[in-house]
Amino acid sequence: MLYTICIGSNEHRHDNLALARRRLAERFPGIRFAPEEETKPLFFRRGDLFSNQLARFSSSLSRAEVCSCLKDIEREAGRREGEKEREIVKLDIDLLACGNRVYKPDDWERDYVRRGLEKLETPSPLPTTDY
Repeated sequence: MLYTICIGSNEHRHDNLALARRRLAERFPGIRFAPEEETKPLFFRRGDLFSNQLARFSSSLSRAEVCSCLKDIEREAGRREGEKEREIVKLDIDLLACGNRVYKPDDWERDYVRRGLEKLETPSPLPTTDY
């Protein structure tokens, strides 16, 4: 099954996205990452910028197993209960789509997601190893 995910952080964002890329690459060989993109917060009053990044990979794991793996990586980055209410997002990894099914249609339509999808759909000339 083909999975599309979005990674985001507004706290130690470059370090946390780097951790996510490493762990995801270990767990899902062949994963492809779109470039990181800085965005303004959509729903927070706190003005800290977010770093966001899309990724796509194939896996024989079920949707539930993939989501469990994503949550484990979030916890490893230090994500804790109640932080989102304080507008702290150390690491958020959302499953946007699995195969042809979109699970987060509002997110799917965001500009930075659309740009990331375009990058993922364009074959890259050389694999990136910046994780």
